[in-house]
Amino acid sequence: MSSEHANPTGIWRRTTLSWAAPFAEHFTVYLVQRKPGLARDATLSDVAADYAEAIERDLGRPVLSHGTSTGGSVALQIAIDHPQLVHRMVVAAAACRLAPHGRPVQEQLARLTESGDARGASALLWGAVARPMLSYPARGLGWLMGRSFKVDDPSDMLTMIAAEDSFDAEPELSRVQAPTLVLGGTADPFYSEDLFRRTADGIPRGRVVLFPGKGHIYAAGSKVPAAVALGFLLEPGFRD
Repeated sequence: MSSEHANPTGIWRRTTLSWAAPFAEHFTVYLVQRKPGLARDATLSDVAADYAEAIERDLGRPVLSHGTSTGGSVALQIAIDHPQLVHRMVVAAAACRLAPHGRPVQEQLARLTESGDARGASALLWGAVARPMLSYPARGLGWLMGRSFKVDDPSDMLTMIAAEDSFDAEPELSRVQAPTLVLGGTADPFYSEDLFRRTADGIPRGRVVLFPGKGHIYAAGSKVPAAVALGFLLEPGFRD
């Protein structure tokens, strides 16, 4: 979950472009963020409506969608509310709702962000997504990088945290028309193996690939999950 709306810079830009490069060899890739100035009570359906408007206005046709982490929740909501706009979808490191063990992390992240403790929020997030044996070093790295987490107005991030906390798409998964691949690590701190499976099972043409012992960051952006996602998007008969 990003704390700002700007295009990534530095290491974040290099990491993002490196992840997108294999997809760009086959498709035109658009890397998108939420719009600024969200209403404080906005839901993921409201955020999905913003994306749907952009797809209709700027592209004018159904898209291949790849959503990671919070973006995966948004991708699911787009496919539920606007199924005609999604041709095929990958949901990585996300599921139909947060697991019970993921909610306290989100709540603490919101408290730290609202209090202006950017270093504490960054340390918490990095520690949560790291492998258990690397949690403490990751927290230290997150604390050092805390300045990059600080923004003048964190209200949009707080809105997204609240929206994701209340998000539960399981009752509506049957509305998703697009073939969908769910990617998840069994050691994800925000989701459970059961939730990844339930998400894929609830979608008429859903499937799941799980990575044993892997966490949130691995499923969201590592090379193997990205290669699995690309193979899914390139399957005969489904490529735009």
